[in-house]
Formats: sequence, C-alpha cells, structure tokens
Amino acid sequence: MKALILCAGMGTRLKPLTDSMPKALIPIGGIPMLEHIILKIKAAGFSHLVINIHHFGKQIIDFLNAKNNFGMTVDISDEQNYLLETGGGIKQASRFLEGKEPVLVHNVDIFSNVDVQAMYHSHIQSNTLATLLVSRRSGTRYLLFNQDKRLCGWQNRETGEVKSFFPHFEPSKYLEFAFGGVHVISSELFRLMDKWTGKFSIIDFYLSVCAKYPIHFYTDNKIRLIDVGKPSGLEEAERFLKEN
Repeated sequence: MKALILCAGMGTRLKPLTDSMPKALIPIGGIPMLEHIILKIKAAGFSHLVINIHHFGKQIIDFLNAKNNFGMTVDISDEQNYLLETGGGIKQASRFLEGKEPVLVHNVDIFSNVDVQAMYHSHIQSNTLATLLVSRRSGTRYLLFNQDKRLCGWQNRETGEVKSFFPHFEPSKYLEFAFGGVHVISSELFRLMDKWTGKFSIIDFYLSVCAKYPIHFYTDNKIRLIDVGKPSGLEEAERFLKEN
C-alpha cells in the first residue's frame, strides 16, 4: 500500500522553530513529527511512502537517509524550487503513486488516534473518489456534506463565503465538518487533475468535482485530531503522547 506525507509547508505558524529546520522535523516527545507519522503509517501496513519537500528539504532527505528510510520504499517529490500547495503537491507526486490501488494522503502536522488502516478499507468499500477524515471541532471554515456523507460544498462562517457546484445550494441544510488533513484517494483522481496546473488547493479541487464524483467523509465520536502546525498544538500533542 502507498501513502503520501505532505511535508512541504513553510511552517510559518511555528516560527522561530522553523527558522532553522523544516516543520516536519520539529520534535514532539523527543521524536520528529515526521517520524511519528511514518511509524503510524508503517504499523498500518503501508510499505511505499512518497514525501514532498520544500522548506529545508535537504534536512528531510538527510534524516530519512540516516534512518535507512525506516525499512520502507521512499520517493521524494521535490518542490524546493516552487511550492505547489496541497493539490499541486499531490498532482506532482502522482508519478510515484499511479496504479490501481488507493493512496493514503497524510499531512505531517496532524496527530490523531484515527485507525488509518480502517479508514483505507472503508474507502475501498465505499467506492468513492476520495474519503476525507473530518471532525466537529470549532472553527470558521467547514466542509458541507449531505445525509449520505457526500461532499456538497464549503463555507466560511466568518465571511459568509460559500462554494458549491450544486444548484440552489443552501448551506444550512448540510452537515458541517472540519477537514482533518488525512484522506484516501482513488487513482482516478490523478486523471481528473490533468487540467489543473501549478499551485492549487486540494479542497478547491474536491469542490470542483464533487457534484460529478462522490467524495465522502470518515469520522466517529472517538476520533481526536491535533493540529501540530501551531505552538498550542505542539503542547497538546506532548500531553497526548504522555496519556497514550
């Protein structure tokens, strides 16, 4: 099974820590956050990793070499000259990921107790273009799903902005969830990205195709998500590790 770990972010919310290292190598409980994600994915049965890099990318390559790639097949999708955001990053990495099987995509700065193997198999059974990990955490920006778990739109409660390709779309009639930075994608998704170029958001891409292709959410009441891309998240993750 293949997985893509998105590590190319600048880590601006974690300055000054990221003034001298990539966000992916910031330690949590004495272990780089990238190592935590790799070990979680490996334990779930994934054997082929693709990792995209940008900010201090060579440090990530050196780290992986020092760890002998954790005994896994690892390919590097290099964005050091041009940062492509989440959608563009997935498209560029697709040359390593194409095939018949789905691909797990995991942000490096997301800690969770989600069973990624169970999520992966749920995606296979649902036969959707993508399965998105979501939660009900408070915020301003939400993905909107219907009662059949299908993505239908997006809204920013603070600004009132709404995005949807469904006609006569009324946000109040849909379920609100925050995206959790973990998703499983079917190989067909890469073909649909052919007309998308340069940097773009994966959420914008999902919203552009969800009226034609089913994209579902995955969650349960026990899922805990921590955004370790900000200082408060680092502290919460440290407590999470001690508790577990």
